[in-house]
Amino acid sequence: MTHHRDHVGQVLKEWRARRRLSQLDLASDAEISARHLSFVESGRSSPSREMLARLAEQLSMPARATNRLMLAAGYAPVHSERSLDAPDMAAARQAVETVVQGHMPFPALAVDRHWNVILANDAITSLLAGVSEELLRPPLNALRLSLHPEGLSSRIVNLAEWRHHLLERLRRQVEETGDEALCRLHAELSAYPAPKASPHAAGTDPLAIPLQLRDPASGAVLSFISTTTVFGTATDVTLSELVLECFYPADAATRAALMPGTKE
Repeated sequence: MTHHRDHVGQVLKEWRARRRLSQLDLASDAEISARHLSFVESGRSSPSREMLARLAEQLSMPARATNRLMLAAGYAPVHSERSLDAPDMAAARQAVETVVQGHMPFPALAVDRHWNVILANDAITSLLAGVSEELLRPPLNALRLSLHPEGLSSRIVNLAEWRHHLLERLRRQVEETGDEALCRLHAELSAYPAPKASPHAAGTDPLAIPLQLRDPASGAVLSFISTTTVFGTATDVTLSELVLECFYPADAATRAALMPGTKE
């Protein structure tokens, strides 16, 4: 039990530091005494399951991290974690497939918490011609595929801007979750050759950072803006971490290229 108490205190301190909260701040938010929280963090007191649930909520801990906190204290996990292929995940899996495949003829994909591709439509596949076979082997990582020198980076017209956008997004995700695999991925991607140009595009501010990608078939520049979709009410760990990325034409030329009957 001492091992569990010490460990649960370490987990709490780690997340409190990540959220930049003092013991007094967190204790006040969770409606417990700062003295009690101090005893829990030092291992001098054993927290109840209910207290840990309140602390996890105030720390905005993701489902996976909340499970880790509970296990550290010797309690059963709060959130289930099923494979997306599990029978009782059929409805969720069908929803993902409907969004990704229904987005044709525009690119769309679903990724897990480490940006490994779970599902992609044919519009994504058609853009991957010429990419290194090594990068296309499972698990196919969407960020590595985008920024690796043998991936899509040589065809991304605004690589400096897009690279900055992806690395910043990943950095925030690392800060939010503390995931060590994401931290290693960020270090790997940051080490790839970087364009000398400024990451900020010249001219007027765009509505969103576009992905400007040269089509391997036609050589034309396709310009996309993207949306991110998550399961907002998910209680399962796997489902809560799933992200759908859908790309839309950012200009009339791209729409016409992907939908030949469309007028510019």
